[in-house]
Order: sequence, then C-alpha cells, then structure tokens
Amino acid sequence: MNRNILISLSLIFLLTVQAAAQSISDYNIVWNSQSKNSGESMPCGGGDIGMNVWVEDGDILFYFSRSGTFDENNTLLKLGRIRIKLTPNPFDGEYFRQELKLENGHIVIKGKDKDISSDVRIWADVFNPVINVDIANNKSLKAEVFYENWRHEDRFLRKNESNQNSYKWAAPKNLVTKKDEVSFDGNRILFYHRNSGETVFDATVAQQGLEDIKSQIFNPLQDLTFGGFVEAKGMKATNTSSGIYANTDFVAWKLESEKPQKNYSVKIQLHTAQSNGLQEWKEALYKPVQSDLKKNIAWWNEFWDRSFVHIQPQNKNSKGFEIARNYQLFRYMLGCNAYGEYPTKFNGGLFTYDPVHVDSTFNFTPDFRKWGGGTHTAQNQRLVYFPMLRSGDTDMMVSQFEFYNRILPTAELRSKIYWGHGGACFTEQIENFGLPNPSEYGWKRPESFDKGMEYNAWLEYQWDTALEFCFMILENERYTGKDISKYLPLIESTLRFFDEHYQYLAKQRGRKTFDENGKLVLYPGSACETYKMAYNAASTVAALQTVSSRLLETTEIQTDTAKNRYYTEFLNRLPEIRTREIDGHRTIAPAWLWERVNNVETPQLYPVFPWGIYGLSKPDLDVALNTWKHDKDVTKFRSHIGWKQDVIWAARLGLVDEGKELLIKKLESASTRFPTFWGPGYDWTPDHNWGGSGMIGLQEMLLQTDGKKILLLPCWDKSWNVHFKLHAPYNTTVECKLENGKITLLKVLPESRRKDVIKFTSQ
Repeated sequence: MNRNILISLSLIFLLTVQAAAQSISDYNIVWNSQSKNSGESMPCGGGDIGMNVWVEDGDILFYFSRSGTFDENNTLLKLGRIRIKLTPNPFDGEYFRQELKLENGHIVIKGKDKDISSDVRIWADVFNPVINVDIANNKSLKAEVFYENWRHEDRFLRKNESNQNSYKWAAPKNLVTKKDEVSFDGNRILFYHRNSGETVFDATVAQQGLEDIKSQIFNPLQDLTFGGFVEAKGMKATNTSSGIYANTDFVAWKLESEKPQKNYSVKIQLHTAQSNGLQEWKEALYKPVQSDLKKNIAWWNEFWDRSFVHIQPQNKNSKGFEIARNYQLFRYMLGCNAYGEYPTKFNGGLFTYDPVHVDSTFNFTPDFRKWGGGTHTAQNQRLVYFPMLRSGDTDMMVSQFEFYNRILPTAELRSKIYWGHGGACFTEQIENFGLPNPSEYGWKRPESFDKGMEYNAWLEYQWDTALEFCFMILENERYTGKDISKYLPLIESTLRFFDEHYQYLAKQRGRKTFDENGKLVLYPGSACETYKMAYNAASTVAALQTVSSRLLETTEIQTDTAKNRYYTEFLNRLPEIRTREIDGHRTIAPAWLWERVNNVETPQLYPVFPWGIYGLSKPDLDVALNTWKHDKDVTKFRSHIGWKQDVIWAARLGLVDEGKELLIKKLESASTRFPTFWGPGYDWTPDHNWGGSGMIGLQEMLLQTDGKKILLLPCWDKSWNVHFKLHAPYNTTVECKLENGKITLLKVLPESRRKDVIKFTSQ
C-alpha cells in the first residue's frame, strides 16, 4: 500500500480515536451483571423526575421521585416503585447489559437467554412529567408491570425515622406518614397522596407565635396532591399482591399483557398541584401528553454541548479520566432536576434508595433521608448551585432563586413581627414555607427567649447564607446578561436586614448605634456554625461587602438616587475584615472576637471563596496563603468529605499539588456501585454537596475570573492533559486544550474577550 495512504489512514484513525475519547458517551456507565439491591441502582431522569434503576433476580425495578412531593410532615415522598417481569425472561440468560447513555439521558437494559432477547429503554420526558419504558423483544413475550407502594396504610414513624421530615428528632407522639390512595382505574393504576388535616406548617406557625398572620405566610403543603397513573397499551388490570423489600412491606397492583407481544410501551404520567379538590387534580392528570423522544435526546445533546471537562482522555484507566467521568456523571444527576419547582436537595436529590443500604441501623422505608425533605440547609444547598455558573447551566438555578423569592414575604414578616424593623430574616435551617425548622427553633425554649431566634447552639445568629444566593443571582446577570429585576427586592431586603437588625441590637445594648468609627457592629454573630457569638465575623463582613458593592453596580440601583445613596452609605459603614498574627504570620481572622468553637467549618477562608476578596491576581495573597498554612483550625478541619471546601480554596490560592490531592479524594469514585453516589459524609447518600463542591474545585483549577480578567489553568498540574469548555462572565465561553504541558487549542467566544485571558503555564 502507498506510504502516503498509510499515513493518511493512520492520521484519520488517530483523529477518530481522539474524537471518540472526547465524546460524552465515553463516560457512560455499563454494568454486565445484575444488582444485588437498590443500593446498586443507577440514576436516570429528566425535567424534574429522578429514578433509581436496577435489575435484580431478572426483574427490572426502579424507584421514581419528583421535585416538590411533600407530605403533611414535609417528607419528600417517593412516588413508588415499578417492577417489570418478562416471561420467558431474557434476563435469566448468559448475556446482560445495563447502560446509562449520558448523551441521550436514558438507560438501556439488554438481556439474552438462548433464542430470546430484549432491549428496554427507560427515560423521563424533560418537557412533560412522564416516565417512559420502551420494551422491544425479538419474540412475543408476556409482560407484567407492578406498581409497588409501601404507604398502603398509615405508617407510624419509629425512633429516628422523623429525620426524614421537619420534626426531625422531636416528633410528636404517634406521628404517622399518612397512606396513599391507590386503585385500578379501568386498565390504569391510579396512585396519589393528598395532604389533609393539620400539617407541620400549622404546628410551626403556632410554635413560633405567628398565628395572627398565618394567612400571610406561604403554605406549600395545604391541599398538595401528587401522584399519577401507570398504563400500557395491550395490558389490563388484574390483581393485587403483597410482599417485603429491604425489610419494608408493600402492596403491588399489577398490569398484565392481554397476550404476548414483541413491543410494549409503559407510561407513567405524573401531576403535582395544590388543587381545590381531587376531581380538579384528576382532570389535570388525565390530560393527554405525548412524549417526543427525539426532542428529548436533542435537549440532552445541547446540555452536553454547553460545557465539558475531559482529563487524560486517551487513558481510561487513569485517575484523571475517572475524575472527569465523575464530574460529568454528577452533572447529569443535577440535570435531572433542571426544571423542578423546588431546588435539588443536597441530601440525596431525587436519587435516595432504601436507607438500610446506606446505614444498616436505619431500617426504614425508601422515603427516608437524613436532614429532612422540605427543610433546606442553606450552607449545603449553595454548593449544589454554584457550579452551574461555570458549566453554563444557569437555567437550572431558577428553582433555587424562586425558593427564596417565594418566601421573601415571610422573611420580612419575621423581622417586622419580632423586632419591628425592615429587611428579610432568612435562617440557616429553613423550611420551604420560610420559617426556621421547628426542631432547630426549639420546642423547649425559655418563655422569655427572643421569638425571632433559633434556640440552637449551632444556628443562633446565623443569617448570612442567604447572601450567597443573592450573589449567585448577581453572578447570573454578569454571566448571561439576563434580567434579574424580579430578584432585586430579595437582594435589597436581605442586605437591609443586617443594617436594621444590628442597629436594633446595638440600641438594646446601650446608647450608641455604631462603634467609634461610625461602623456597624455585627454582634452577636456567627462565623458559619463554628465560631459562635462572633464579633464582626469575616464570613458575614465579606458577604455584605461583596453583595452590596455588586448591587450598587446594577442599572436599577444606579438610576435610583435614594437607593443608591442608602446602599452606598450601608457599604461604607460595614466593618473591616480583620487579620491576626499566628506564629509571626499575618492571617485572616474568623472574626474580631468569638466565645466558642462549635463546628468544623473554615469561615476565615470565605473571603477567598465564595467572596473572592483574596486570591490569585488580588492584593495580599500571602495573607490568605498564611491562613491556609498556619491557622491551626484551618489545618485541623481540612478534609475532602461531604461539604468540605478545601479543594476550592486550594484552587483559588494556586496550590497545585495540594489542590490535586484534594480533588482526587473529592471526585474519585464512591464506594457504591454507581461512582457518584458519594456519602453519607455529614449528610446522606448520594451526597450532592460532596459532588457540587468537587465540581467547583475542578472548575476553579481550570478557570478563574476576576472582574473581566480570565485566569486560564491557574491551578492545574500540567502533567495531566485536559480539554475543557467552561463559561465566564459577560456571555463568554472558554475552550482550552492542554497537551503535554502546552496549550494546543484556545477558543474564546466572543473573540473580543481573548485579550482578557491570563495564562498560567509555569507550574
């Protein structure tokens, strides 16, 4: 053969291999054996639906969940479990394959036994609340579809089981999870849960002395109805049966094929609404919906084209490849709740499974998760949402922004009723209706204790995490140019609370409102949950400085003379972030003063992330580095587990070796069968703030921004080849390929932003 032809063919082959290695499908998870239990399940979803899919003893099973399905106790209930049996069973033979096809957003299960084979595709409609199961057999087979429900009767909640709801460890006696309604409706299986009677919302309002204004408080639980139906053409309703799975009893309603068929299409259509009556809800549920598979695949293709990170793509056995794969897998899990009414929960999202497979002492139902369902822990939620800026998934941030916007009136009512001033008081452990979690607020509290305060050693005076979501909103505008005017009252009111409340507290203590320099005194305060009864906590000061200065940059505030004057004066009367000397080194102090250390967080590095006051290309980088190296609490608390952010700080400080080590620990595969079901860490499995913090850390190693400056590869070990596309402010995308220590591709859009790129290539 001609030598030139050989060279050309070799080049084509190499380019083809390279392209294939850098396809999102290269990260698909493939299992060639069945699973032992739900703990070995695989995530699948779309829109606002999540499923845990596995094959066990020849049966296809999956749990399915949906955003916003809160019961009377504010547990985020699963909607049920589906079991599919084929006879003769193609999954009893010599060939089995289960694959998560990332590029299409669905799972394909294949089985072959002798001359019988079957292909099953499971997928959630991104645009409609529908789950589809498409079954294609090479021969006509009998099919049975079971809807399995463990809430077939009221279930008393056992000791520790109420950690799944808003009562947590202080549940009232004989608390139950109320039963669902399940029945055959023709040849459909109809299932739903409709909240009735008193809910935890009512109990919380009474506990916190707000019954006089109850009608003004957003109530997401009243008359909330959620559920759906299961149907399949050519299948009829037959009978019910009972069983036990993972030590939890259930009742199953069965659809059975009228005759053997080659193809089946099973449809599960869902509906969630606060309906005036059951009939209204049913009419909405039964409205015809047609799923479009091609449209859904196109959505997932566009999702993957927004951004990507490929590390060592030519070496699938390398740690770098594993890290990049897990980054994509976790991003997929976040994408499954792209359009949920409620944010993705940090403690499992839509992908929790039988708790006994997380902790053998938790012998509870599949609805269980630690740290509640409708309760949102802001410190954890923020780590789920920050990485969406760089990945270009800002459309997925809307549910988190709306969460706060919905409860803004409640937060303002708290300030007005309890203290008689303005501003929005958002607490750390906050319910989906805007009040503090009742058990964190304290059921046994002194009668004279401030009604606006949580009677809790960890949470008292911790109000500043709402500012991080305000910052995300402002960043969203900077990244995309989207109109954020609907959220400006939220940002303004959150800032105003700190101004008015700390003036209020100063007047309670004495004659003077400000210190001798005319500055606010942020006392008592809290530097995260760790440095308590803090005086001018660094994390709070940094938050207020950053958010107020960014608010002042918005057109709306710049053109409103009164508001511009107010927020300028507010910014000017904020105290400074103080430093202290440790072993002769100047470091960032967690606060000016504090009374005790209560947890293991590191607020003295919050001025590095998220607030960006210290960092590469910024003044006093040595102060932040000294804090990382010499602050004994910082070094003692350092970890990769759960919500720990050390990998992010290492990246922001340009610490290549330490950052890489932490990144590997953070994003390497979990001990579970599915690689990104990390946890339980401090929370639950799968731990979404574990994955979120890992995503942020990797993004920050590849790309950082400072105003209009774009820092390229600021904390990257050049021995790892990498190809990435990430987003930056001002509608900018940066695509870069580093090969053998050299940048071989740099694509900046718009091209005018290329001049703002600063390359870090010396490590």
